[in-house]
Amino acid sequence: MKDPRDIIKRPVITERSTDLMSEKKYTFEVDVKANKTEVKDAIESIFGVKVEKVNIMNYKGKFKRVGRYSGLTNRRRKAIIKLTTDSKEIELFEV
Repeated sequence: MKDPRDIIKRPVITERSTDLMSEKKYTFEVDVKANKTEVKDAIESIFGVKVEKVNIMNYKGKFKRVGRYSGLTNRRRKAIIKLTTDSKEIELFEV
């Protein structure tokens, strides 16, 4: 089995994702080969919470050009994790 820290890359901090935190939904960028079960197990082992639901979105790479060289940026995979009502919140910011 993969290491949980290889599956979860980083939290996604945007205005929309911070609004979703009030509903106990957290957004993370995950490995492009990870499935929903692996993401759920990784979040539960890293943060010690119970996950109710996992939604995953795939993003294609964008076309970029620098001078005469062109190519695509890396593709990404984003997961929105919904926690159960009785689990504690994930502390993403150290206050």
